[in-house]
Amino acid sequence: MDAVQARSDFAAWHAARPDNWYTSDRHLRALVAATLDPDRRSTLDDRATEFGGVIATHVPALVEQYEAPLRLPEAVPYDGAGNPVHEIRFDAAYHQAGRIIWGSGVVADAATAGRSYEIGVLSYLIAHEGEMGHACPVVCSIGLIRSLRRRADDEIAGRFLPPLIERDYDIAHRGAQFLTEVQGGSDVGSNALRADRVGDGTYRLTGEKWFCSVADADQFLVTARPDPDVSGTAGLGCFVVPRRVDGRPNGFTVRRLKDKLGTRGMASAEIDFEDAIGYPVGPVEEGFKTAVTAMLNTSRWLNAVGGCGMLRRSYVEAGSYALHRRAFGSPIAAFPPVRRLLAGLKVEWLAALYGTWWLTGLDEAVDTGAAGSDEEGLHRFLVNANKYVVSVRTTAAVRDAIEVLGGNGAIETFSVLPRLLRDAVVYEQWEGTHNVLVAQVLRDLGKLGLGAIVVDRISRTLKGITHPESAEAADAALAELEDLSRRIERSSVEPDYGALHFRGHLEQLMRVVQAAELLAAGDDHADHELGAELRAAADLMVRLEMIPGYRADDDPLLLERIDAVLGSDGVVQV
Repeated sequence: MDAVQARSDFAAWHAARPDNWYTSDRHLRALVAATLDPDRRSTLDDRATEFGGVIATHVPALVEQYEAPLRLPEAVPYDGAGNPVHEIRFDAAYHQAGRIIWGSGVVADAATAGRSYEIGVLSYLIAHEGEMGHACPVVCSIGLIRSLRRRADDEIAGRFLPPLIERDYDIAHRGAQFLTEVQGGSDVGSNALRADRVGDGTYRLTGEKWFCSVADADQFLVTARPDPDVSGTAGLGCFVVPRRVDGRPNGFTVRRLKDKLGTRGMASAEIDFEDAIGYPVGPVEEGFKTAVTAMLNTSRWLNAVGGCGMLRRSYVEAGSYALHRRAFGSPIAAFPPVRRLLAGLKVEWLAALYGTWWLTGLDEAVDTGAAGSDEEGLHRFLVNANKYVVSVRTTAAVRDAIEVLGGNGAIETFSVLPRLLRDAVVYEQWEGTHNVLVAQVLRDLGKLGLGAIVVDRISRTLKGITHPESAEAADAALAELEDLSRRIERSSVEPDYGALHFRGHLEQLMRVVQAAELLAAGDDHADHELGAELRAAADLMVRLEMIPGYRADDDPLLLERIDAVLGSDGVVQV
């Protein structure tokens, strides 16, 4: 093979990339078809088809332009006449992409309770290009909308909600959440930003915030302390702070922009407040509850949705490349080590997608107020556990996809993978470090008694599997669940043991959750081919030792299962 042929193969690889991220995703479309009523499904199909095409064909060139090193956001403290403006300047291509994304209605959907599936599908499609400077503003805006809709009084909601739910990007307000302080990080209870009440019911906020993503937002959701004598998270209020008052900056200055590893198209900053006007969102004494339930839980859910989109893009990128890239006389997809790696990528994507789809349904039930106590408990568990596991696995999977491309995988202009890897690392830190999320789950399992609810739900799902091809995987998952239930109970009653070991237990528990969702979806699937693929994916989770208790050594069925996951004809299908 000469250089001309190699370049021709590269061209064929690019030409084979899907021109629509929605219509080419049989699993996502099957989930939509199985979940939503006909009218709602038809409307979402139309919207997602249009949006999936634009994201695949038009947006990538825009992102490449404004994420280039010399075109990244810059802080503008003063205008030409020396007046303070504290604005963020973006490349024109950034706003072109924003018009497409806001025009999809993904943010406007948050104005109505019960649109979680619509928001989830559109956010998933966005993430095929990584965060690209807009996924975080979308998520933060949705979280602020939900905070105002659920918690704010009518006057404040009526004032701040309408511009947030505009679909016209050029007039819509974008939302942000500023929680982190330099001493506070994950220890939100140590935050010190002061909120002084004035006679008209508003507050004046003074202090600093250390990590403020979407620094160009028009509205900020800010935690601050109205009573310095009340310590910890119990003393935090939650406030919406408009960017401008009477056309001027509302008592804040942008100290500097953060130079981040990833999510570079989105501006993050350090911001100082001095007598900034803030309006309480919900009862001031319940500020931390407002920030967590409406804002952080929304972000953690959509963070995992974004991870699913990046997982799928990584699989597609690597799988298609392996079909077209030749070495030693054959496409590299023909070599067993590559096939095993690709099968692992696909299993990670499917496991994350089906597990996160369950969470999306729970999110919708919570958002509409239809969730029962068990559903609320499952949501509280899954929103934290799923965010942790999906974000960790996304980073590892993107790295595996880069391995398939070899040295080409490290070239910024060759594929989207370097950007996905950078963004995935930032997704891991978004809305709580891993240890903080794991500790929260452990507290909830013990204090709220969620352990029994979670184990019972998963156990019933696994015991309800009937397809004979699923028996081995279901039995292995059940055995692991029984062992984990004992370890989780011990973690709940022995703090030292739990602190050291529960993180590993939670990872394995989420593997069982994912396998259960794959098996349940594949048990009686309307599409027999997809059902077989899901059953093979769950089975492969066991054979690749994602679920312990099985050794893949000398397994005569391992390659057969790999081929079943990648495609029934033995060729990678993307």
